[in-house]
Amino acid sequence: MKSLLLVLLLLLPSAAALAAPTIELSAGMHRIEAEVASNNAERATGLMNRPSMPMQRGMLFIFPEAAVQCFWMKNTLIPLSIAFLDDSGRIVQIADMQPQSLDNHCSIKPVRFALEMNAGWFKSRGLAAGARISGLDKTPPGR
Repeated sequence: MKSLLLVLLLLLPSAAALAAPTIELSAGMHRIEAEVASNNAERATGLMNRPSMPMQRGMLFIFPEAAVQCFWMKNTLIPLSIAFLDDSGRIVQIADMQPQSLDNHCSIKPVRFALEMNAGWFKSRGLAAGARISGLDKTPPGR
């Protein structure tokens, strides 16, 4: 038993190192803890295989340049809402996405950012196209 505990304790630092970096964003008075997905591997994995996510938590996808961005929900277990954001943080559009769906949800215009939150998060806070998400100026570049 002691050996198992020691092995688990030794693994803790490496597991923490694998956790996605986070950034604090806000939508008016609403605080968002966003995990950052700024490279191809992180963007491809996204929020797959997670059974739940705290309400104030989300994932910010950062792309190297503005383009029409498309998302699907393969292997994603929780319903999500996605906001496509322009460079100034303005919401271009919001789409609701169902778990395990292969349906594409694409931005209606070129964007560099997309923010996934639990389903209904934006609507329940009165956020729609034109609202602004603050804090994008602190993001790493998309790779």
